[in-house]
Amino acid sequence: MIRQFRYSSDNLGYLIFSGNSAAAIDGGAVESIIDFIDSHVLKLSWISNTHEHPDHTAGNRLLMRKTGAALLRFSDLQDRRSLTLDGMAVTVYRTPGHTLDSVCFHAGCNLITGDTLFNGTVGNCFTGDLDAFYRSIRLLASFPPETRIYAGHDYVRSSMEFARRLEPQNRAIDEFLKKYDPAHVFSTLEDEFRMNPYLRFNGPGIIRLLESKGLPRGTEEERWKSLMSID
Repeated sequence: MIRQFRYSSDNLGYLIFSGNSAAAIDGGAVESIIDFIDSHVLKLSWISNTHEHPDHTAGNRLLMRKTGAALLRFSDLQDRRSLTLDGMAVTVYRTPGHTLDSVCFHAGCNLITGDTLFNGTVGNCFTGDLDAFYRSIRLLASFPPETRIYAGHDYVRSSMEFARRLEPQNRAIDEFLKKYDPAHVFSTLEDEFRMNPYLRFNGPGIIRLLESKGLPRGTEEERWKSLMSID
């Protein structure tokens, strides 16, 4: 159903497929994607992006030219509406925060999160709208715990280093690193709740940390915003 492609050192792109139909998300690894499509006798139906930063859109034109697939831009992606691939639903969720045009794609038990939610951290808030970003994170946190998180970059090692700084006694960090595979980078939402500080804002260890730094912590949103302020 889903295939991950690494390109430009730490970028991660995806091919979702069902039957003979496929869709490329952040398809910068053009040649690898086309090789996979050809070897599995797939037709690329559409191409889209988790957001329109150039490191995510770099493969669009070449994929379109080589496959004839349609490009679905942000304006074509309606919130909580499903696209179909040979009968399989791919549901779009608009998740502003990292950028205004950030979206996530949900298919089966897989959630392609781009630069909104990484494995072990979250993206930078380039919009400056922390309220919208918080709501987007809360939305993603509402998915079932077995949901697989497929992010837009492999930042696992640096993310775990930062998480360890915040919660040095958290054993889940080392447990996740033991199963980390650079050839197939993903986590489950359950993993994220155990080791990602930006989903652990209700944990006593995080609350104590915020208290020690004199940061606001009265509500969930205050705790999350306070975490986002820590370098």
